[in-house]
Amino acid sequence: MSKLTAQPAISRENGNASRALWILLASVGVTVLLYTVPYGHTVAYPLLLISTLVHELGHGVAALLVGGSFSKFVMYPDASGVATIGGLSTIGFALSAAGGLVGPAVGAAIGLVCARRPISARWFLGALGVALVLAELLVVRNLFGLFFVGVFAAICLLIAFRGGAQLAQLFLVFLSVQLALSVFSRGDYLFTQYADTAEGRSPSDVQQIAEAMIIAPYWFWGAVCGALSVVALLAGSWYFLRQSR
Repeated sequence: MSKLTAQPAISRENGNASRALWILLASVGVTVLLYTVPYGHTVAYPLLLISTLVHELGHGVAALLVGGSFSKFVMYPDASGVATIGGLSTIGFALSAAGGLVGPAVGAAIGLVCARRPISARWFLGALGVALVLAELLVVRNLFGLFFVGVFAAICLLIAFRGGAQLAQLFLVFLSVQLALSVFSRGDYLFTQYADTAEGRSPSDVQQIAEAMIIAPYWFWGAVCGALSVVALLAGSWYFLRQSR
């Protein structure tokens, strides 16, 4: 008489959880090195561009979700960018402005949830690559933006379909860590009334929210968006670490 047991499946699950946790710790360690060793900031420059990309696409996606339009997106070598949205009510415009501010945190949280298992990480990167290709075709409107978005999309698709599930998990955890840290490394923007971009000086996102909502100054909305970002990051990190215990 044979005896059935679930122990091998449990062992595999524990192995996946342990590997996911170690990947997270390694990603944080590599990030710390990038910002401490000589020329580390130069190596980390593409990561800064990714946070800008997610920030601006956050504006556009939020606009679409509240019934508006997303017609144009440009980004520049100085890591600034501009998303052109329209067809929005006052509240809809404010929500779209907030979408860019909380976009990196939400992206990091979703990435951590999907990076819990290698196969889900692979599917997520594949979907992200396809979405970036669509953005390239539909809304990206300057040469530098076309180049960077195209390269990033190609990397995501290459890893998703040719790199293997474990490499996809490693890459997605590392990417999520970068987005999470960008919330804090660029947190001063939440409390800035005006922003300087390659197109000139203009009201910051929080100032535009304040002008639309009237009821509170820009720093109040910066604090609200910062709190929402922290909540999103805590939720994603809690799920990732809880499943990896």
